[in-house]
Amino acid sequence: MQRPSLTTILSVVFLAYMANSMWSLVKLYIPPTCPEGDKHCISNSLTEKSELSLILFTTTKSRPSMGSDLKFLKHFDVKVEDEITETASVKLPKSVVKNGTMYLAVFAVPKASTVAADKSKDEWWREAISGPRTSYSLTRLTEYSIPEAETFNLLGGETTEAAATEKAKKAKSVDRSRNVCFTISLVNKPTFQNRPVTHLRSKMILTVMTDQVTMSMHQVPPELARVITLTGDRKSYLPILYVDELTMRMKDLRIVNATDTSSDIEIVYRPISFGKLRLFLQFYAALSSMHVMGFTEKDTDEVKGIFADTNLALLLVTFGVSAVHLLFDFLAFKNDVNFWRGKKTVEGLSRKTIVWRAFSQSVIFLYLMDEETSLLVLIPAGIGALIEIWKVTKALHIKVSLRGITYGQDTKDEANTAQLDDTAMKYLSWVLYPLCLGGAVYSLLYTPHKSWYSWTIQTTVNGVYAFGFLFMLPQLFLNYKLKSVAHLPWRAFMYKAFNTFIDDLFAFIITMPTAHRVACFRDDIVFLIYLYQRYLYPVDPNRIDTSVMMDEEPSSTPETSAAEKKTN
Repeated sequence: MQRPSLTTILSVVFLAYMANSMWSLVKLYIPPTCPEGDKHCISNSLTEKSELSLILFTTTKSRPSMGSDLKFLKHFDVKVEDEITETASVKLPKSVVKNGTMYLAVFAVPKASTVAADKSKDEWWREAISGPRTSYSLTRLTEYSIPEAETFNLLGGETTEAAATEKAKKAKSVDRSRNVCFTISLVNKPTFQNRPVTHLRSKMILTVMTDQVTMSMHQVPPELARVITLTGDRKSYLPILYVDELTMRMKDLRIVNATDTSSDIEIVYRPISFGKLRLFLQFYAALSSMHVMGFTEKDTDEVKGIFADTNLALLLVTFGVSAVHLLFDFLAFKNDVNFWRGKKTVEGLSRKTIVWRAFSQSVIFLYLMDEETSLLVLIPAGIGALIEIWKVTKALHIKVSLRGITYGQDTKDEANTAQLDDTAMKYLSWVLYPLCLGGAVYSLLYTPHKSWYSWTIQTTVNGVYAFGFLFMLPQLFLNYKLKSVAHLPWRAFMYKAFNTFIDDLFAFIITMPTAHRVACFRDDIVFLIYLYQRYLYPVDPNRIDTSVMMDEEPSSTPETSAAEKKTN
């Protein structure tokens, strides 16, 4: 009996782990029950028809007292099952303008409490929030973040330059004490100093758990124990008020300038289910631990989008498909490395395509660095670029050692392949070069950039996205001329193709640039042509599968590929 391979064992373990993780998510949405006769049962003090009054304050204290620390901001009534949006004008004290911190204090009280309060008094709210059925939450209203770098027209267009100059002058007069400003150079183009400054959250989402969950005090989930407050009779718990931190994204931050005296923010109230509240509390704790390990707000901000505004079904589908995607990535990487590690000849393979992939992956990596992308995306892109560069050294027979760099000689079959590759590239250049040049000129004339380096990287990466699939065509041309596809790493290729189909699925449900969405579908067309060529040029079943070989046989063996037998 044949034993399973290590790859099979690891794949099964990985899928089992992901299935267990998905079941753990499902369990979050299953509320506990209270056994009959248990005297320690507690239930939600809210009903579906309950009404609450939300009273909001601003404060510069992390632990404000009931006195002068609280500055009244807003008051509005809500039905707990409804969703409502309000706008509030926040007055910015001098300490916040000078790079200080501000907090938002939220009190949820029964509507009857505010009705009974005498609102003619200046501090009518003091009596309302002092009641025994008041829920309370405190969150940051400001964040420290590095502002986005200014962009401008590199050729000094009048409209863009005037706008940049005006904005730079305004920002320069904003705050000299914190050394975050734009300065005007000799050509009136702004430069930016990357230091974190105070930003105001432009959107705050307040939630209240409305599910009628009855549970024993001994069965309260750990994450809920920190936010549950019992009533005086200890038979129910007060409304669980939670400020949704996961929906607060960095794109919603608004910089606070020294000349600002107030700013409008959007306040959204919505109900939250028992399961989603548990999920958000657990995930927010996980994000906090990521910050301790050195991850930045920008890194975790990318992950927040997965959990924000999603239901359980879509979340499970996302987790499941992402797990399969990750597994296929690993299998494609493994088979690709195995294929190239023992590869001694590149007959039938397009060197131009190999070199292009290394170039495009490197450009995308530099582009992600220029955009200050999350490390969660940047690190895999860097690893992929290094692998593609390593494949170039194998394709060009380059050996790097302490003695220096040596170059190997091509065989006769490799020389024939290179000649066909050059022919394909000659036809391809008639289309590719004019398109890339036209795109670069258009970007220079009409699109603002941070610097000439930024223009170079963005123009190149746009060319990679828009025309990169054209570099897949020379390999199709070689397959046609050689009447064979046996020289391709089919196992790695199939795993990558499956991931392309997964990307197609997410192209419909995930927000992404249009160029990247089009890139997902254009790869499908080329892949289908590869499959048609495999149908036209079937592989000899008696031939050794070189896609998984560690060492290739000499070219004189009976298992010589169809590509080696065929000449142009």
